[in-house]
Amino acid sequence: MGQKKDLTGSEKSKIVRYLAEACSSLKIAKLLKRDHRTIKRFIQNSQQGRKKRVEKPRRKITAHELRKVKRAAAKMPLATSLAIFQSCNITGVPKSTRCAILRDMAKVRKAERRPPLNKTHKLKRQDWAKKYLKTDFSKVLWTDEMRVSLDGPDGWARGWIGKGQRAPVPLRRQQGGGGVLVWAGIIKDELVGPFRVEDGVKLNSQSYCQFLEDTFFKQWYRKKSASFKKNMIFMQDNAPSHASKYSTAWLARKGLKEEKLMTWPPCSPDLNPIENLWSIIKCEIYKEGKQYTSLNSVWEAVVAAARNVDGEQIKTLTESMDGRLLSVLAKKGGYIGC
Repeated sequence: MGQKKDLTGSEKSKIVRYLAEACSSLKIAKLLKRDHRTIKRFIQNSQQGRKKRVEKPRRKITAHELRKVKRAAAKMPLATSLAIFQSCNITGVPKSTRCAILRDMAKVRKAERRPPLNKTHKLKRQDWAKKYLKTDFSKVLWTDEMRVSLDGPDGWARGWIGKGQRAPVPLRRQQGGGGVLVWAGIIKDELVGPFRVEDGVKLNSQSYCQFLEDTFFKQWYRKKSASFKKNMIFMQDNAPSHASKYSTAWLARKGLKEEKLMTWPPCSPDLNPIENLWSIIKCEIYKEGKQYTSLNSVWEAVVAAARNVDGEQIKTLTESMDGRLLSVLAKKGGYIGC
């Protein structure tokens, strides 16, 4: 008998909603017409979080290939393992094996910066997860801003460095050479934007609302059907320009109020799937330590990178929300891996 297909994103969403309605795993299995063990396995995996990595046997490479990899790592500081192996014309090696090989000759580090979570923050994150447990996240528009600079974000760039070598010193300009503020949104499998904030404009309540009017509302929202607008939920974080009384009242006049404007818990960038989109774009525009000479050139790079993000990648991010909510509850409001 052939192996059955994995649970689809739609089925996973239904499981979460049935759990919120206090349905047993056996009842859920009958409703979805799936094997009871499959349903139980999904629930257990969602609550346990990421499993500890188990070391697997490496794919062997020759001594000659190993020397080529070592030379490439020395010549390409801060490059990814994939870029190093591709430069050596070594294909078919999975990422886990590439990294295991590189660990013997190089190292990689990344500074981790996260806002602190106190008891109140954790309680609010749990309350938020419980409130939106039954939400259809395919109707939520996730939004955020990102600043990109000519030199790349400090402490973000990372890559493999050969043992005994020093990381190269990148070109540094005063204030990082300036930067570009970018706004975008994702909903279901669609990318909204990106839109560029005019250079020199500081986003306060008034300028933020005017920016949304000129970009999001005129160029995207206005073209949508009445039924779409009726069901869409607008998400934004708690930045002062977003959460002010002025912005809240302005959005209410646009029809985004009460249940159509998602409340957001404090210190929760890990719950916003668009943060993962920013990571994808930054990995692309700053790969191999790339730097830029003008604000227009870095903006063009952002637009090009955004165009390369396909609908399936975006759908994967938006469909991850059910799992994120379960993880928040399982971790009692603590940070989740995303």
